[in-house]
Amino acid sequence: MTALPLSNATLGQLPEEIASPTYDRSALSPGIVHIGLGNFHRAHQSWYLHRLMQQGLAQDWAIVGAGVRPYDAAMRDRLLAQDCLTTLIELSPDSARAEVVGAMVDYLPIEADNGALIAALSRPEIRIVALTVTEGGYYQDAVSGGFAADHPDMQHDILHPASPRTAFGAIAAALAHRRAAGHGPITVQSCDNLQGNGTITRQTVLGLARATDADLADWIGAQCSFPNSMVDCIVPATGPAEIARAASLGIADSAPVTHEPYRQWVTEDDFCAGRPDWDKVGAIFTDAVHEYETMKIRILNAGHQVIANAGELLSCVTIADCMQDADISALFHKVQTEEIAPYVKAVPGIAPAQYVSLIAERFSNPAIRDTTRRVAFDGSSRHTGFILPILREALSAGGSVDGLALVEALWARMCAGTREDGSAIEANDPRWDELAVIARAARDDPRSWLVHTGLYGSVSTEPRFVERFDVWLRMIWTQGVRAALQSYGRP
Repeated sequence: MTALPLSNATLGQLPEEIASPTYDRSALSPGIVHIGLGNFHRAHQSWYLHRLMQQGLAQDWAIVGAGVRPYDAAMRDRLLAQDCLTTLIELSPDSARAEVVGAMVDYLPIEADNGALIAALSRPEIRIVALTVTEGGYYQDAVSGGFAADHPDMQHDILHPASPRTAFGAIAAALAHRRAAGHGPITVQSCDNLQGNGTITRQTVLGLARATDADLADWIGAQCSFPNSMVDCIVPATGPAEIARAASLGIADSAPVTHEPYRQWVTEDDFCAGRPDWDKVGAIFTDAVHEYETMKIRILNAGHQVIANAGELLSCVTIADCMQDADISALFHKVQTEEIAPYVKAVPGIAPAQYVSLIAERFSNPAIRDTTRRVAFDGSSRHTGFILPILREALSAGGSVDGLALVEALWARMCAGTREDGSAIEANDPRWDELAVIARAARDDPRSWLVHTGLYGSVSTEPRFVERFDVWLRMIWTQGVRAALQSYGRP
């Protein structure tokens, strides 16, 4: 099969089994700027908007893409070359289904001072700025949870508010322009996996604004909205195999996205300048976002961290490979059942135990090539964001923390930089060099990991956790990862 280059001009020539936009893309007008045009956004928020557009709705809510890092320029080039279209390939264990989505209409230039982004956000027709900038990209102190005003990026933006280097600096600068021009507030919508992502986003924007203009901060706090939301869809990174898969279906797409046959979006209905009717295509608007996000973040996102470091150490390439490993799978099920699910409330339609089973099924989908390395990336943000809150609650409730201590010991061992077979683990955390030094020292003094990483706060002095962490890390170094997993998994 000859693969057609993806563009507006070729949409009508795609194979008939591939769904594509039925709306007139030339008639779309923008209403959203989305910062962080990675695979997740294009398989999630962009898809929901595309489905609305397929019904003849939300034609004035098209997405303008934006990036704030130099590496975003390559994605911009790829997407602009294909008229900002994306091929989504839904992968079930035994089938694949493709569709082309067209909700995005432009991608802003990548500039060091974020001038183009500030200008776009200042336009009156833009009513939402949305973000997928990773869990660690919100300038939140890892221990206190407060605004990390002393971070070099924040210090730069405080000193240079008209030429910021971060998304949040650009948002604050644009809001200053909007206020001065009388264009009104906008909604700042996080689509990242953070507990209380809207609240954290508000904290960062207000903290940055207040450091330069207290009146502006007061206006933002009173006028803008920051809805909390829960987002969910497993979306692997794109590489040559995914590009080849799109070509095999008849589309030459340089940035296709593969994803699982499941997605969910739960959000507060708090949009100060209007919103698309995403609920008409499956999104849930509710005041009870916290319960949904707690279930998802604790069982899915924390579940990823439960298995990823063990998988990396045992050379399991994908998350599905981890779930096929009997010892890693047993770790997942036991930790979830005994130490995570007890601290999760049911939500309408599903209880925690049922959700654990759903996540195990989703993780086990062999068609989703979600690499263990990707899931293990940035453990210093993901363990503090996903694992440690559960650990603190379990300690407070007097519950078991044995499995969670093992999970943390596996992470400490992984950060030493070698697998069980002796192969090297490449840098996989923004703090990798620092963590690697501490992890190697922790081979002889396990408790030094808890103290010197500066991530654990008061947990580093909790005897029940510290003692079990010490036992597990010593066992992992002396007897091996599998011995530790089997010791934990025994009845």
